Formats: sequence, structure tokens, C-alpha cells
Amino acid sequence: MPRHKIIVTRRWPEAVEAELRNAYDATLNPDDRPMSADALRAAMDDYDAVLPTVSDRIDAAVLSGPARTRILANYGVGFSHIDIEAAKANGIVVTNTPGVLTDATADLAVTLLLATARRAGEGERELRAGKWSGWRPTHMMGAQVSGTTLGIIGMGRIGRAVARRCHFGFGMKIVFFDQFPPPKLDVPAERLATIEAVLEAADFVSLHCPGGRENRHLINAERLRLMKPTAFLINTARGEIVDEGALVEALKAGEIAGAGLDVFEAEPQVHPELIAMENVTLLPHLGSATKTTRIAMGMKVVENLAAFFAGKEPPDRVA
Repeated sequence: MPRHKIIVTRRWPEAVEAELRNAYDATLNPDDRPMSADALRAAMDDYDAVLPTVSDRIDAAVLSGPARTRILANYGVGFSHIDIEAAKANGIVVTNTPGVLTDATADLAVTLLLATARRAGEGERELRAGKWSGWRPTHMMGAQVSGTTLGIIGMGRIGRAVARRCHFGFGMKIVFFDQFPPPKLDVPAERLATIEAVLEAADFVSLHCPGGRENRHLINAERLRLMKPTAFLINTARGEIVDEGALVEALKAGEIAGAGLDVFEAEPQVHPELIAMENVTLLPHLGSATKTTRIAMGMKVVENLAAFFAGKEPPDRVA
């Protein structure tokens, strides 16, 4: 019996690729080069399943017309790079990989928070450049973290994990906004009525909401002006949530103290003025980048594919 044909759009951890080769007629991407829109569209005609990542834009044009592909088994929890409505209209199932990347992403959010507040990147650059002249009382003083207020936008799995780390680890007060808050929290936290209220109250604001059209530029110039001039913005969610141009202007004007960013509007391009700013910590989308997590994400895809091809409901179906 012929095996199902699948294509993996980027290089995945070796253990996951071995599972896929064993179960399917799998086309892999050993060179790890992004696929063009034309190549993605062609793949829809040639394969039973396409396994995309956040670096693949699966828009209406890619999904238009009849296609052989019946499932997009996405590698990642976020799926704003996939036109969900177009997939539904064409009868294509979409799955993601929730749960397994919660701790890794929460750890990285806290890393960015600490690094930005304590000027860690700036300090390392000074030292590596041979410009450090030794300890002195006023050298590179940063912002206090312990005992301050953390505002969380989006109290899902990752938001709650960040709240636990910051409250129990650093004694931070937690305030949050979520349109659909969880029924029960395992950390003391105050739900505020609006995003604006969170921005006004917090010393650090950490974003943990989904991307997509509904949240594009959720953090814009008007909302940035509500933040304290001593406050910091942390984003490990999706780049489009923050208006990068407005963020640059807010930082230049001293409307906020700094930012820690793991995601960007036009990845892999980053706003050049952000790169030049010392009060901004920048990471190349490393939120889930631990070996354990990346393998677990891939195994989630394996589970979703196995269920789909067995005629069962995939456990992580989003469309």
C-alpha cells in the first residue's frame, strides 16, 4: 500500500525527521532554506500533507483552487501565518503544537525581562569590546525587578507560566488583561478591565496573546504613551502585535525605558533603529528553542498526522 506523501518545509530535529521518514514518504529540507510562495503552492498539489512553520506564509493564494493536500500540520503553537478561513473554505485541516513549548517560552520571556532591566546585553557588548574600565558606583545602573508590577496581556498557558515565575521567583505583583480569562489561576493575579489599565499600572508588560489580524498593532503609539516612562515592554508572542515604528518613536522620546523582543513584524528583518538602541534586547525568535521542546513540538505534529491519516480527529486541530 502506497505511503502518504508529506513535505517538511524546514529542517526539523533529527529524531522527529526519523519518525516522519519511518511512517511516510517524506520530503525533507536538509538545507533549511525557506520555500517560496510558488513552491508552497506546488507542494499543495503534490503532497497529502504540508508541514509548515512560522516562516512559511500560507495565504489565500497558496490555498486557492483544488489541492491534493488535506492537512497543514503546523510546527508551532501560533498559526497566524496560515489563512485559516481560506483553509476551511478549501476543506483543509490545520493543526498546531500547544502545551509543549510553554515552559521554554516562559523562561525566555523572563530572560528578556531580566536582561533588559539589568542592561545585560549592553554590559556584555562593553566588556567584549574591551571598553570596561572596572567597577564604579554609577556604572550601568539598571532597573529593579524584584517587588515591581508585571502586566500580562494574554493569560493563557505561557502568560500563566510567566506570572508564576515572576511572582514566586521575584515577588512581583501580577496584573493582567485577557478577554477570556482562565476560570482558575494558580498564582495571585488581578484581572484589570482593559489593556490600557494594565499598561498604566505595570513596570514591565509581557505580551502573550495570539497574532493575526485581530491583534495586529495591538500595542500602538497611543497605548505605548500610557506606559510609565520607567516601564519595559517584553514580546515573545508575535511580531505583528507591536507597531515597531511606534515602538521606535516611543523609545526615542523616552516614553518607555526599554524593550525586550524575541519576535518582529517582518522577520527575519528587524527595524534598523531597534538594532542601534542600547536599551533594547533583541533575540532571533528563540522562544521555544531548547532541544527538548523542539523535539516535543515535532512529536506533536507526528501525533496529529497519525490521527488524521487514521480517519480520527487530530488532537490539536485549530481548523
